Amino acid sequence: MIIVKNISKTFKLYRKPSDRLKEIVLGRCFHKEFHAVDKVSFRVRPGETLGIVGENGAGKSTILKLLTGVLIPDEGSVDIAGRITGLLELGTGFNAEFSGIDNIIHNATYLGLSRKEIDERLDLIVEFTELGDFIHEPIKTYSSGMVMRLAFSVGIHAQPRAFVVDEALSVGDAYFQQKCMKKIKEFKDDGGAIVFVSHDMNAVKVLCDRSILLDHGRVVEYGDPETIINSYNFLIAQRSRGKEISYKDDKLTSGYGNHKVMIDQVTICDKDNNPGEMFISGHPARVNISMTCHTDIDDFTLGILIRDRFGQDIFGTNSFYLDKKISLKSKEVLVMTYDFKEFNLGPGKYSITAAIHTGPNHIDECVHWMDKCVAFEVVAGADASFTGLVRLTPHLH
Repeated sequence: MIIVKNISKTFKLYRKPSDRLKEIVLGRCFHKEFHAVDKVSFRVRPGETLGIVGENGAGKSTILKLLTGVLIPDEGSVDIAGRITGLLELGTGFNAEFSGIDNIIHNATYLGLSRKEIDERLDLIVEFTELGDFIHEPIKTYSSGMVMRLAFSVGIHAQPRAFVVDEALSVGDAYFQQKCMKKIKEFKDDGGAIVFVSHDMNAVKVLCDRSILLDHGRVVEYGDPETIINSYNFLIAQRSRGKEISYKDDKLTSGYGNHKVMIDQVTICDKDNNPGEMFISGHPARVNISMTCHTDIDDFTLGILIRDRFGQDIFGTNSFYLDKKISLKSKEVLVMTYDFKEFNLGPGKYSITAAIHTGPNHIDECVHWMDKCVAFEVVAGADASFTGLVRLTPHLH
């Protein structure tokens, strides 16, 4: 459906506009080159969603522009079987002076629809936007969320075979975001190919079948979304503290960090401190974390993160949020316990990630981060049944 082979895109950066003229007149170089995309290749099959993850400036949006034809690659090729549409930067292809209706017609024309096709789908496009009478107003009067509604509706109803989604989707309200997500899933189920760019890691885990991690325009890793996101977290930690962050042995088992303190073992136990792999929803549980200090460290943070079988973050907390100060001396061994009087998770399979860092998160200083330290399952208890991932305890009056 989408085949990308070794595409590259380089931009010329000038310090000031007059340098462009100087370069032409004097025949000397007044620019520096920026390699936004460097020899990137990937394939997206019918009915598949590819997530693109990376820091700001990694080349994600540039790739989407190359896919949609907004930009032409300097090298390589893009092969798409059918029409491709999607959401790039808000307002792309729209005229601020035109009304919503006029922009629908013009934008759909740019996408290759005939006037007959536009007329057949116009009511459907307008209805999906839920803009009401604003559809007849100039879009310069629209909020960013209203522009997103218009752009998404036009793109998805153009009946493409491939669809790209950039961060533009994040500006919509929660209700319309869910409506868009439902439409995207329907599109995927019908065999459409999707390329999805987002900083919402949970959305990437839920929507994407595979992902790529970009860094400075290059693909540094390719695989399942959860693995890629774990590598993305490592990349952020590494960037924030220079090159002192490293993988210890196997990154999938030993994690990463500067290893001033090492997590030795994580166990989940019942109320009697017996380790297990199956727990009853609503019953007590304990998460024990054993660690060894390799150098004196004052006031570090110990945290846990519970994820479901899709890799979505269900619950996380740490000693910083709980206002508990932890300090260790070199060679000291410590065991700390997170005690849950009621382990109120819904039935299902989960995993625990443990982390040691400074401050509220691992961006400041990542000491040791371990993904999937332990896996376990929660089963329904004899208490009142409920639906969902977490069990609340309301009182009905």
